[in-house]
Amino acid sequence: MRRVLLFFLFVANFCAQAQQRYELNTGWLCNNIKEVKVSGQQLSDTNFSLNSWMPATVPGTVLTTLLNNKKVPDPFYGMNNEKIEDVYKTGNDHYTYWFVKDFSEKAVANEQVWLQFRGINYKAEFYLNGKKLNPKTHEGMHIRAEYNITKFLSSTGKNRLAVLVYPPDFPGNPNGGQGGDGTIAKGLTTQYTAGWDWIQPIRDRNTGIWDKVTIEKTKAINIKNLHVVTLVPGKRLPAGTQKPATLKVSVEVDNPTNKVVTGVLQYQVAGKTISKSISLPASKNTTVNFADLSIENPKLWWPSGYGAQNLYDLKIQFLSANQVYDQESLKVGIRQIDNIWNAHTKSMGAYVNGQKIFIKGGNWIISDAMLRFSDARYDAEIRYHKDMNLNLIRIWGGAILERPEFYNACDKYGLLVFQDFWFSGDCNGRWVDPMKKEDQWTRRNYPDNHPLVLDAIEDQVKMIRNHASLAFWCGGNEITPPEDILNPVKNDILPRLDGTRLFFDFSNSDEMSFNDLGGNGDGPYGIQDPKSFWSTKTFPYNSEVGSVGVGDYESLERFIPAKNMVAPQFKNKPDSVWDYHKYIAYEQYINPYGKAKDVKDFAMKAQLVNYDQYRALMEGFSNKMWDWYTGSIIWKTQNPWTALRGQMYDYYLDPNACLYGLRKGSEPLHVMMNPVDSMVTVVNNGFTGLNNLMVQAKAYDMDGKEHFITQAFNSIGASSVRKFFSLNDFLKKLDQKEGVFVSLRILDQKQRILSENIYWLADKNGEYSGLQKLKATPLDVMAAKKSNNKVEVTLSNKNDNPVAFFNRIALIDKQSGKRILPAFYDDNYVSILPGEHKNITVEYTGAQDNLAVEVYGWNVERKTVAIN
Repeated sequence: MRRVLLFFLFVANFCAQAQQRYELNTGWLCNNIKEVKVSGQQLSDTNFSLNSWMPATVPGTVLTTLLNNKKVPDPFYGMNNEKIEDVYKTGNDHYTYWFVKDFSEKAVANEQVWLQFRGINYKAEFYLNGKKLNPKTHEGMHIRAEYNITKFLSSTGKNRLAVLVYPPDFPGNPNGGQGGDGTIAKGLTTQYTAGWDWIQPIRDRNTGIWDKVTIEKTKAINIKNLHVVTLVPGKRLPAGTQKPATLKVSVEVDNPTNKVVTGVLQYQVAGKTISKSISLPASKNTTVNFADLSIENPKLWWPSGYGAQNLYDLKIQFLSANQVYDQESLKVGIRQIDNIWNAHTKSMGAYVNGQKIFIKGGNWIISDAMLRFSDARYDAEIRYHKDMNLNLIRIWGGAILERPEFYNACDKYGLLVFQDFWFSGDCNGRWVDPMKKEDQWTRRNYPDNHPLVLDAIEDQVKMIRNHASLAFWCGGNEITPPEDILNPVKNDILPRLDGTRLFFDFSNSDEMSFNDLGGNGDGPYGIQDPKSFWSTKTFPYNSEVGSVGVGDYESLERFIPAKNMVAPQFKNKPDSVWDYHKYIAYEQYINPYGKAKDVKDFAMKAQLVNYDQYRALMEGFSNKMWDWYTGSIIWKTQNPWTALRGQMYDYYLDPNACLYGLRKGSEPLHVMMNPVDSMVTVVNNGFTGLNNLMVQAKAYDMDGKEHFITQAFNSIGASSVRKFFSLNDFLKKLDQKEGVFVSLRILDQKQRILSENIYWLADKNGEYSGLQKLKATPLDVMAAKKSNNKVEVTLSNKNDNPVAFFNRIALIDKQSGKRILPAFYDDNYVSILPGEHKNITVEYTGAQDNLAVEVYGWNVERKTVAIN
């Protein structure tokens, strides 16, 4: 027993000698440059007094710090953003700030201490203990910085870091154009901050130490930029024994000392240890390649909806003289992503582990326009995308290359990532644009510093290339980078640093999706007639389509002042706050449900439009899977501020009906009805065919009377679409004075529901006259706690009632009545047929007390029930 104890003590001590890493994320102070009259050398002396300085938010932006110190109002609420001074008008000094942090650290013996910045916008000077760290000004939002600060540390262990941060050199005129006057793109920064058609300008243009600041402590060796490639040959299935997969591993090893260092570099994964003895020259950074490793019967990583997201723990260490000099770890998903041109659709097809994947994606801007990132928020947002039954997120090029924590969540939930670099057709000169300051020829060469862009791309590729979720690279949004950036990226940087992922020149390029229709190659945008998604062919791998998403009343209350809660009216200019938050017209689609009486009525009817719109969008694309399309990517699924368009959930993480309409239309196995000819169709996204499926269709009138139509057993092949039967003749015979409900289901042989779908059809005049007169229905609601973070809600409708239509379930705080956010519902905005019930599971995060469930619907009065 004593030997065992000594062994574990030895192991604990051995590991304790390995690298240490911690964040400098508290205790920062800041001051505007105009208030600081001393140099960086003086400021970074620990004896210099900071008594009058303001607490700073790091990571964060200057605007975040000002907001947290109540120096500015919340720019996301009402018209508050207009009350905040814009850097274009004030000049850059107004948002140029010193940030200072005192910390304790010292180096002993062969220890090395590294200071790492993961993101600063836009330029910076670094000082430590009276010495300048960077001989050349740091520039560029999208690039990391690392300094070996060992020799700069104080012998007492008490240190002071001072960082001077400047805004972008060209913040741009926020004149209402896409990216303002376009000059924001002259630097390597976020273009959206000068304003877009879905956001108002961010007044400081995201100036600040916006990403993590880290201290890493190693011995004489620093392991950096680990690279893991996984090869999965052949065509695989998620279940069963797998043939071997191959891991190719390489890593950079930095020896900053003036002596040769000899030791063993090793990594461990899947119970195997691979070692290599190496000798590292003094003051050299060396790339070490390991021999290929074969993994027997690997647990593969699959996109959401197709299989499990298995991840392996990989740890790499450098050992010398019975010490761990440094170590790094990461999660590895074993999968292979390929791309094969589909000659029939004239678009690229995505394959994972040899299986073709129909892309159902969403465009992503950024989690928060003020860069207030957190692991929890990333996790919630990516989980919502999984809940939409999507399998891909495209990172739009006018923002950032996302943070590693974002990709961690995508790895976890199975969302493939389509990653743009930092260019857009709007700012970078694709079109004639009277809002832009400079002509297209000039804008075509933005940013001004091309070598900086190439350095940043190299750096950022190294940062995220190991993530299983990362699937595609893209040169830019709707335009390529300039040739002297594009060619090195295509022909050198990506082949050398990655070599496993397809690179699209730009987001709607012909190599991705051949455009034989003319126009821009993406869209349409705004609200469409749902029939158009089924009947009108668009681009075969559409990178941007759709753009609605007004939230419900509770969502609107969070950022629209009470005096501005005025329902928009058809063809009238909306209220100023609605207009400021980028509202696009809904009313012509709401009016068939009855003209909105007030904002609550408007918001409820908007959810009907939302649900119908996104269900139809994904159903229409799925109906032509492999015939017209290999995929579509919605514009867009989320907002980084309080906008009124392009979102499945609001900035506060409260979902609206877009999310659940999209979830329904994107089901892996889905029954649907073509609104053009009433053809009932089944789509199977799975890798195996299915037999003995009972496909059932019923209709219900406005009194709740059931009209059985038909049902039939049939089969469907793998990854295919099949037409079953038409309801056209039956629906023509049915009295359409008021419209009807159509219920579709797929059942297995045990009569378990595999897919269900309820449509509400208008009358012969295109009005929902029956819904407007639908009788109130008492709905029985029960809620029971199933586990620490899970509640089951049961909705029951009695036999003789009408359909209990379009019910919203919300988990709330019993005392305040406010919703618990985020919360994840396995369905919502649900309709309960007469004599039936439905169970809804709600999951939430963290410890929550005094919970209740609120339910309301189109013809169901709002009620709150306790949780048993």
